[in-house]
Amino acid sequence: QVAEQQFDVLWRVPARGDMRLGIYVRMPPNCESEVEALTWQEGGTFVERFSITCDGGLTGQQIEIEGLSSTVIDVLARFERLDQTTQVRRLTPAEPGFLITASESWSEVASTYSLLGIEHILLGFDHLLFVLALLLLVPNMRMLLWTITAFTVAHSLTLAAATLGWADVPQQPVEAVIALSILFVAMEIVHWKQGHPGITRRWPWLVAFTFGLLHGFGFAGALNVFGLPEHAIPLALLFFNLGVEAGQLMFIAAVMLAWVLLKRISWPDWVWRVPVYSIGALAAFWTIERITGFA
Repeated sequence: QVAEQQFDVLWRVPARGDMRLGIYVRMPPNCESEVEALTWQEGGTFVERFSITCDGGLTGQQIEIEGLSSTVIDVLARFERLDQTTQVRRLTPAEPGFLITASESWSEVASTYSLLGIEHILLGFDHLLFVLALLLLVPNMRMLLWTITAFTVAHSLTLAAATLGWADVPQQPVEAVIALSILFVAMEIVHWKQGHPGITRRWPWLVAFTFGLLHGFGFAGALNVFGLPEHAIPLALLFFNLGVEAGQLMFIAAVMLAWVLLKRISWPDWVWRVPVYSIGALAAFWTIERITGFA
C-alpha cells in the first residue's frame, strides 16, 4: 500500500525456459490498473509489476490466485499496509484466495510461519540428509538426544542472528558448505565401519552443533525469501523455527520406524554401504554444483 487507495503489486511466477506457469493475480472488482504492467524474466522466474487504485481500499476485500486450484504448488502472498504492518498468507490449490484484514492476529502469523517451517525442512533434502547421516552414526538414544538438541540449538541461534540482521553471510558459500558437511559425516561413517572412528562418532553432538550453525544460515536464506511481518518479527521467527523442529522430528520418527521394521530382516554385512555411499555421492555432487555456481 502506497496511499489510502493506491497499491503497488509485485508478482513472481516460476518458469521453465520461456514458458511461465499459468497462474495470475485476480484483484477485487473495486480495483483498476493505472498503467500497463511491466514484465520481465529473471532466470527461472517471470516477474510482473503494476499499480492499481482500489475505491475504498483493500480492507475486507478478497484476492484470488487464478489457476492455482489446478496446480500442485503453493503461493506466498504478502500484503504491506501503509502503517508498515504486514499480512502474510500461504495459499494452496484448496484455498487459492485470502481476505485482506485491517490487522493480522498472532494466530494467523503462528499458523502461516509454522507451516512454512515444516514445509521448508521436509522439502530441504540437504538438511534431511545431514540429519539422516547423524542418525546412522549416533551410538545410542541418549547420545541421539544430545546430538539433535545440539543441532537444534545451533541452527536456532544463527537463524535468529541472520534474520534479525546481526550476522550477514553470503548464501551461496553457505549452501556449498552445507553440502560439504553432509559429505564429511558420510565419510565419518565409512571410517567408523572400517574400524577408525573419528570425532563425529565420539562426539556427534559437537559436530552437529558446529555444522548446525551453518544450516541455520541456510534456513535464514529461505526465511528472507518469505519475508517477515514487521509488527511480529519475533513471533514469526519463533513459529518458523518451531515448524522446522516439528518437521525434523517427523522425519526422525519416520526413520526410526523404518529402522525398527528393517531390523527384522536379515541383511548381508555390506548393505550399510548403500545408504551411506548414496548420501556421500549426492553430497559430493551438490558440493561441486554449488561451488561452480558461484566460482
